[in-house]
Amino acid sequence: MQFAKAITKYVRISPRKARYAADLIRGLSVEKATLQLLYSKLRGGTLIKKTLDSAVANAETLFDARRDQLKVHEVRVDPGPILRRAKARSKGSSVPVNKRTSHFTIIVSTEAK
Repeated sequence: MQFAKAITKYVRISPRKARYAADLIRGLSVEKATLQLLYSKLRGGTLIKKTLDSAVANAETLFDARRDQLKVHEVRVDPGPILRRAKARSKGSSVPVNKRTSHFTIIVSTEAK
């Protein structure tokens, strides 16, 4: 088995929301995973699809593998740095607003037949 990896960092979506889309494709073939993300209404789906396409392109370049031979081996959504902001409230006070970021890691492998 050969592995190809793609990483996308500092994506402005919270990891919790992105993991919903990541759970859709875990363990699927690349063709099924692409269709699943393409027709998903989740915002994280379009962002993860870009990373999946990059991992597939890496596998095609490095191993000369065809797209229909590839399988999603691992999908990981890790938290990135948090952009901390403040929102004004009554009587001159403020409340914190955390704008979370994510790091996507997708590893595809050639299917052993």
